[in-house]
Amino acid sequence: MRTLDFRPKMVSAIKNYNKQTFTADLMAGIIVGIVVLPLAIAFGIASGVSPEKGIITAIVAGLVVSAFGGSKVQIGGPTGAFIVIVAGIINQYGMEGLTIATLMAGVFLIGFGLLHLGTIIKYIPYPIIVGFTSGIAVTIFTTQVKDLLGMQMTDVPSDFIERWIAYFQHLDSIDLWSSIIGLASVVIIAIMPMINKKVPGSLVAIIVMTVVALLLKEYAGVTSIETIGDRFSISSQLPEATMPVLSWEGIKELVPPALTIAVLGAIESLLSATVADGVIGDHHNSNTELIGQGLANIASPIFGGIPATGAIARTMTNINNGGRTPIAGIIHAIVLLLIFLFLMPLAKYIPMACLAGVLVVVSYGMSGWRSFRALLRNPKSDITVLLLTFFLTIIFDLTIAIEVGIICACLLFMKRMSETTDVQVIYDEIDLNEDADMEAGNLVHLTIPKGVEVYEINGPYFFGAGNRFEDIMARYGEHPQVRIIRMRKVPFIDSTGLHNLENMCRMSQKEGITIVLSGVTAKVEAVLRKNGFTELLGTENICNHIDLALERARELTK
Repeated sequence: MRTLDFRPKMVSAIKNYNKQTFTADLMAGIIVGIVVLPLAIAFGIASGVSPEKGIITAIVAGLVVSAFGGSKVQIGGPTGAFIVIVAGIINQYGMEGLTIATLMAGVFLIGFGLLHLGTIIKYIPYPIIVGFTSGIAVTIFTTQVKDLLGMQMTDVPSDFIERWIAYFQHLDSIDLWSSIIGLASVVIIAIMPMINKKVPGSLVAIIVMTVVALLLKEYAGVTSIETIGDRFSISSQLPEATMPVLSWEGIKELVPPALTIAVLGAIESLLSATVADGVIGDHHNSNTELIGQGLANIASPIFGGIPATGAIARTMTNINNGGRTPIAGIIHAIVLLLIFLFLMPLAKYIPMACLAGVLVVVSYGMSGWRSFRALLRNPKSDITVLLLTFFLTIIFDLTIAIEVGIICACLLFMKRMSETTDVQVIYDEIDLNEDADMEAGNLVHLTIPKGVEVYEINGPYFFGAGNRFEDIMARYGEHPQVRIIRMRKVPFIDSTGLHNLENMCRMSQKEGITIVLSGVTAKVEAVLRKNGFTELLGTENICNHIDLALERARELTK
């Protein structure tokens, strides 16, 4: 029985903690907290909630992930990947539905960790990850066009195609000053790494463009630039912890979106932790990380937040600025809390076009267009999964995209695995030069007696392999007295393989044909014995070596 795999990195990190490490964590935590501020506000607004909910999510989730997670340097909070999901859930189920779905996702994530699924989730096919990540990026960009260009639209369709049609119909409503603010924000964020890599371009863009917007309003009479304060009422009060009203019907209805949040959160957080491991030379605990993410997604909605996960960009910022323990993540949460309490009212002056510019850059970074282009040179099956997931994400929603993408990937995996098992028909002689199941001193070639057919299975005997075996027997087989089945290269056999093998043995017996198994490995033989093959075939017809099987066949054909 597996033991509980919950070992937060915080426990081991504080054992040899010293002043030097704290100084590095302090500086990293302050910088990350400042970097996260504009992103948290932007992600909150883009998700369809108020800006303070984005910051609250970053505070609560960031604190919990660092305290209970399985990575030393992971920074948790709201991310761009959840924008589409959160907005969709709010549109369909309301804010209370989002709260319940996020709580359920937290429970699912804890379940993933307790069931030791951390390592398995990391093996979700790469085309699926690239497909839905690129799809999310396109969707995020699509949602920001209105604010980026300052379009005057009262009703923006939620459907991807209808939204673009509406944009083209309202091209005449583009506001020049908002467009300048938005595009200038993109330029500032793009060029800041060339000037100073440590200063976040998004923060610089927000400060500069906010000042520009205020000056334009004050001295040039420009009032068309919409700000956060024009759309939202800003509050700097900490919310009270509240639990939503739960009902069984509501829970059942929210299972699909909750699973989508959980799966996406698990993938993104574990990818982020894996990338961080490669940089700092550490190994995160996947199952502990999932439990930590689960706890964060339970705590966040209780305080009015939205779904959260590990963020690669923020985690790398933490590492690049010296953060090496979870203390840095906790400090970043404290910094955000102080900003929230004392500076939050100033957020109302930030132009919406500037936030849209920030998210446009985020969507570009998420698009992974180079990976997307590279995958288009892969086998057709990978391209199919990639494009299917991509288009389902942008045309329908991420829940459907992930479900269909994983189903297609599983079907392709089963097809590929079934193709790895080869069944051969051996005529006249058996070459023992490379045989692993021959006895020392045997001849190099063994002659197959008349009235005997020899088949060899190379690979796992599971779904698909049994049907292929039956097809080959029907095509090449005659009506022998004995059929020898060499299984020396069969590492395991599943229930489907057992069922097919049993049917084949019984059908052969009805036709008066004796089945002899050769070279059965100890693992496979134990499964066969447990399922009654000893009684079905007889102990004497399950042989360790091919020469013993041929000797048995000669006895039966005399």
